Amino acid sequence: MVNSCLVLLCSFISFSILASSQQLDGFIYTRFNEPNNNITLSGSAEISQNGFIQLTNETSRLMGHAFYSSPFQFKNSTNGTAFSFSTSFALAIVPEYPKLGGHGLAFTISQSNDFSTALPSQYLGLLNATDVGNFSNYIFAVEFDTVQDFEFGDINDNHVGININSLRSNMSAKASYFDDDLVKQDLNLKCGKVILAWVDYDSVTNLVNVTLSRFATKPKLPLFSYHIDLSPFFKENMYVGFSASTGLLASSHYVFGWSFKLNGEAKFLDLDLLPSLPGLKKKHTGVIVAISVIVVVLVLIGILVAIYLVRRFKNADVIESWELEVGPHRYSYEELKQATRSFKDSELLGFGGFGKVYKGVLQSSNMEIAVKRISHESKQGLREFVSEISSIGRLRHRNLVQLVGWCRRRGDLLLVYDFMPNGSLDNFLFEKPRMLLTWEQRFKIIKGVASGLLYLHEGYEQVVVHRDVKASNVLLDGELNGRLGDFGLARLYEHGSNPGTTRVVGTLGYLAPELPRTGRATEKSDVFAFGALLLEVVCGRRPIDSKVRPEELVLVDMVWNKWREGKILDVIDKRLKGEFNESEVVMVLKLGLMCSNNEASSRPSMRQVMSYLEGEADIPDAPMAPGDYNGGFGFEENECMHSLASSRGHTSCLANGNVDGTFVSVSTAPLSCLFTDELPR
Repeated sequence: MVNSCLVLLCSFISFSILASSQQLDGFIYTRFNEPNNNITLSGSAEISQNGFIQLTNETSRLMGHAFYSSPFQFKNSTNGTAFSFSTSFALAIVPEYPKLGGHGLAFTISQSNDFSTALPSQYLGLLNATDVGNFSNYIFAVEFDTVQDFEFGDINDNHVGININSLRSNMSAKASYFDDDLVKQDLNLKCGKVILAWVDYDSVTNLVNVTLSRFATKPKLPLFSYHIDLSPFFKENMYVGFSASTGLLASSHYVFGWSFKLNGEAKFLDLDLLPSLPGLKKKHTGVIVAISVIVVVLVLIGILVAIYLVRRFKNADVIESWELEVGPHRYSYEELKQATRSFKDSELLGFGGFGKVYKGVLQSSNMEIAVKRISHESKQGLREFVSEISSIGRLRHRNLVQLVGWCRRRGDLLLVYDFMPNGSLDNFLFEKPRMLLTWEQRFKIIKGVASGLLYLHEGYEQVVVHRDVKASNVLLDGELNGRLGDFGLARLYEHGSNPGTTRVVGTLGYLAPELPRTGRATEKSDVFAFGALLLEVVCGRRPIDSKVRPEELVLVDMVWNKWREGKILDVIDKRLKGEFNESEVVMVLKLGLMCSNNEASSRPSMRQVMSYLEGEADIPDAPMAPGDYNGGFGFEENECMHSLASSRGHTSCLANGNVDGTFVSVSTAPLSCLFTDELPR
């Protein structure tokens, strides 16, 4: 009798343990709005009344998370081997603009479900700039990304990738799936339709399979497979869930159903049992068609009324066709007026020939911004305004000033940027600087600007020629990192093609000498301007300074003469008081002379420049002579140059005699003194 009781007791305990284990090794959701759903939400994530999870909405720079509340045991506590797992889920990405995604969504296995220190945009709400690539992150993610981020080596703006402790994918592929005939079909992640995804890991073969489909039936072939042992990257207990984020452009990210299983295959998700996309119904097709027709008619009437009102009221926003093609967020004039306290003078950060820059705080997000208000008389007209939006709006690099949005109200053109609390580099170098930059800080700024220029020339889908690299266009963030800004003069062209002839624009002292002859701005003309920047950062003076002796008027000539005399250390900013790394300083000066060569073909590329700055290649012992340099005027025997050298600042041919910040616009060469003022920023 006792033995029988013991057997029954052991059986009951074993059954209880088995039942508990079964409860913790998997789940399936066809609706998330059931009581006690065991789903933890954070950020912008919410569960709709229809039962789906909406991780983000059409708001910029959001992140949302939805995780199963209890952790799962992902490793064998005895031998530390990761268990096999399988998951299936239905997702949808609905972008704010049909062809422009707002970053992506990621299925995630993590040691924690607290992502309070993570960032949105390219970080997908999982990591931040400091912990990317940290082995202690213990994060495994499969990303469904709709933005090509060059910083993390994304292959395109419609891909799926496996990420381990980083946002740089270990393996990725263009989004697609195999049909019943095993023919690969393209799949647009941002199509606004439900997509089925499967992620399976086999701990025996150490193989991760990622599979996509537009249908409930799982394809016979995965999109791709990746061999890896996940044991080192898992802790014993891990959380499973989803993370999504938006950037400057926004998308709504949805999860409609989810199935998960440890040591087995995830249960089948029946699309007919899942919630439908917001605003869509699976039945009553006739009613939907009728309502759609009515809505279209009402929309057309509304558009006609709006056009009438826009033409009637003088100050209303006018939307033209080109405005529908640009990416960044368009703000209303009232939003920016409120943010800058009606453009009060107390919020003024700087001004120049283009207009004024104001500090502002967006009321909706409490984010600090800088608003560039282009004046009616500015050289930077509508064409340059559109150029700046379309070029910088799609550029993403840590050493470029990020464009947040824009606004246009008839004659008012406004650009909205991330606020740079330390202003522009020229305020730290010339006249009475705000503070003295150490050599280490200067060298970090130089490398940052070089990295940004390399990205513009080689890292973007097109070649971007900045055309106005100078100290006043290098802005410093809170940590004194250099960020290149002001893309109003930027020009884009395809890799491998020749840039077209255009009017010559730039700033005196930074203008490459071949520009007036050819009319073609290239990467090498940017390199020339970067050379001037290198020299002024080391020497602490402008490329052309009317306040010094005539023989020292042009900085590159002075540096070259000191180099030939063996007195190169004499040109270093005296305010450094000898506290600098001599080998680094000499290397930067030599590099500045190389970049300032009159022959474009003799200048290094930005990739070569970066290899010198990073110490990956040795710079030549003696730089080539810059040539008969004339201060960036672009043509020999310039009357203004001779007048400037002889009169030391009495420059009747320069508008207002503002030598240090003079902006040049030349249509043909040679010309005499087609200069207009650009005040220091």
